Amino acid sequence: MSNNEYNRRENKPGLPPKSPRGNYQTWIILATLGFILLLMYFGNSGELPSITRSEFENMIESRDVKRVVLVKNMDLVEVTLTGDALNNSKYRERLEKSSRFGINPNGPHFKMKIGSVDTFISDYRELNKKIPRNEQIDLQFEERSDYFSLFLNWGFLLFILIGFWMLMRRMTGGAGPGGQIFNIGKSRAALFDAENKVKVTFEDVAGLDEAKEEVQEIVEFLKNPSKFTRLGGKIPKGALLVGPPGTGKTLLAKAVAGEAGVPFFSLSGSDFVEMFVGVGAARVRDLFKQAKEKAPCIVFIDEIDAIGRSRGRGQIPGANDERENTLNSLLVEMDGFATDSGVIILAATNRPDVLDPALLRPGRFDRQISIDKPDIVGREAIFKVHLKPIKLDPSVDVKKLAAQTPGFAGAEIANVCNEAALIAARRDKQAVDMQDFQDAIDRVIGGLEKKNKIISPEEKRIVAFHEAGHAVAGWFLEHADPLVKVSIVPRGVAALGYAQYLPKEQFLYQTEQLLDEMCMAFGGRAAEEIVFGKISTGALSDLERITKMAYSMVTVYGMNKEIGNLSYYDSKASEYTFQKPYSEATAEKIDREVKRIIDECYERTKKLLMEHRHHLEAVAQELLKKEILFQNDLERLIGKRPFDKPTTYQQFTNGAEPKAPAPTNNGSPEATDKTPAEPATQEEQTQKP
Repeated sequence: MSNNEYNRRENKPGLPPKSPRGNYQTWIILATLGFILLLMYFGNSGELPSITRSEFENMIESRDVKRVVLVKNMDLVEVTLTGDALNNSKYRERLEKSSRFGINPNGPHFKMKIGSVDTFISDYRELNKKIPRNEQIDLQFEERSDYFSLFLNWGFLLFILIGFWMLMRRMTGGAGPGGQIFNIGKSRAALFDAENKVKVTFEDVAGLDEAKEEVQEIVEFLKNPSKFTRLGGKIPKGALLVGPPGTGKTLLAKAVAGEAGVPFFSLSGSDFVEMFVGVGAARVRDLFKQAKEKAPCIVFIDEIDAIGRSRGRGQIPGANDERENTLNSLLVEMDGFATDSGVIILAATNRPDVLDPALLRPGRFDRQISIDKPDIVGREAIFKVHLKPIKLDPSVDVKKLAAQTPGFAGAEIANVCNEAALIAARRDKQAVDMQDFQDAIDRVIGGLEKKNKIISPEEKRIVAFHEAGHAVAGWFLEHADPLVKVSIVPRGVAALGYAQYLPKEQFLYQTEQLLDEMCMAFGGRAAEEIVFGKISTGALSDLERITKMAYSMVTVYGMNKEIGNLSYYDSKASEYTFQKPYSEATAEKIDREVKRIIDECYERTKKLLMEHRHHLEAVAQELLKKEILFQNDLERLIGKRPFDKPTTYQQFTNGAEPKAPAPTNNGSPEATDKTPAEPATQEEQTQKP
């Protein structure tokens, strides 16, 4: 039985791990030690009472002694009494006190320590002369082994040997087949087959329809290969799942393991890495050896970038790179001279840019399956999957939740559902309602609400005008996404206020849209300068976003007349490349154009807010009073937007009014209709430096 089969039978995935079986060798050792101790105990159970020299002489003279034994190597004399003497009360009482199991009539009955063997022999002969010859007792000689003393003398050495033996067993993996040292080159892949099956199926995967079709086809290849090979086609050798973290790459692989009717090997890229030289390559060879024995089968390597990074990066000349040896072995096994068909490789990574080109070529990974963040339809399907085990209130609208979470990956949606259930449980509710989901979305996006955070009135006023500036600027900019919620309740670590908006699902952005977005981001800083004549550090995240956007317009998207239709972005650039693809003169021109764009946007925003100064004042005062405002509150305070096109928020809510905020214990209202936005640009947080 192989090491892999042993581990598979001992610990089946999906079930609680079995308690380790008893090691019979260890029990044998313990039983032997116990037996030795019992022997020593019973050997000493008849511990003889000691007598003095005068008592011994009296016994001899009284004719009470039957036998005298001199144990020469222990300087000990053992005395055995006659039958008549045993009935004597003066002896019997002493013997009964010292004996645990009764008096042994065959003796010995007493012991006497002596100083010198020769002296005792001489004295005993003199003592015998006082007794008639026919009644004299001959002295017997013996040499014995003291097991207890022997154990004390050799026990420490025995203990060291046993400890070393057990340590070696631990290092070699115990009693099971394979071990950590002698089998260190063995593959650590977990095998899933008909006997040991994963319970995840394609029904548990939602929002990844295109990717699911691709991997379903791979499963179909293995189940019915003749359907595809009868026309001369070949089964793909590998597929690489590529996508951001949390989008469901590993979940998709689990579904393949659950659906495939063939053996499925699963392991991580880091499982090949070890401190010993050559172990990674040995494990790769052992993995493919096992896979070929089980062919047709699927091998899944999660986080393959741990061993698949481009060769030669950061390597010291002349050094032996263990990771490169592992990658070379993997490349040969995937498509080399001895490559066998029937083994399909699935791999997953969120860093495809760092992988070696030889790993990505057709013949090794014939397909690259992109798994992106889901759209609104995909998010709705993912919500339905994660809401199955949750007790829901009838008020929960899955479509509305999907619309409120643009840019969320599957893992983030699962987190929202779990947070909503925890919030409802904290409030002792019988079911999870829409309010709990709104609070959960706010919790995931903005962080924990700091209800007890003490903010001075001056700071609170600055935050209110800052957020009002964002709201008013976005309301009167045609291409900007108007804010659907503005709050001056502190959240997270450093956010004193935040604003949320709901962008539409969009992949292409025009210059006017980007400029309007930058102007809306400048709303907070411009409002502070207009109202207070001073600026604060609260615009940190705004300025960071504006700067990145302006540099992208000039250097990446070619949206500048001075630079022209040039893009200095290199999608295949190495992370170790520090050389700029343009001259110093061009760098100065880029900086100058970025500064011009940002200055123009800032002046435009200031002009817009000065024209709507009364609206800015109204929104800020309402914020100071209520702390949280929604899009309908903005419409009530400053009128409808001067554009015919409805906002994204109005499209999915059909213009429905949100409920009024309910006051909390500390007087700060809570939002009842909270709308997040795309995580990359989902909130403008007023921050401390």
